[in-house]
Amino acid sequence: MNTPDSLAHAHWIRSSYSSGEGQCVEVAPLPAAIAARDSKNPTGPVLVFSPERWAGFIRGVNANDFRP
Repeated sequence: MNTPDSLAHAHWIRSSYSSGEGQCVEVAPLPAAIAARDSKNPTGPVLVFSPERWAGFIRGVNANDFRP
């Protein structure tokens, strides 16, 4: 289980494709999950995904499944 302490010590990573305008999502690998947050609000809510769910999301992004 991921505790607030594991999130406090997480190493947050921003995409190299980020434009630097504050419209970024940051991710952090945790011992048994992947966390994601809004870079504009680093103390705000964090979404935590299982590795399997995160991999499915990345597959969807790469396949353009989320385009309107």
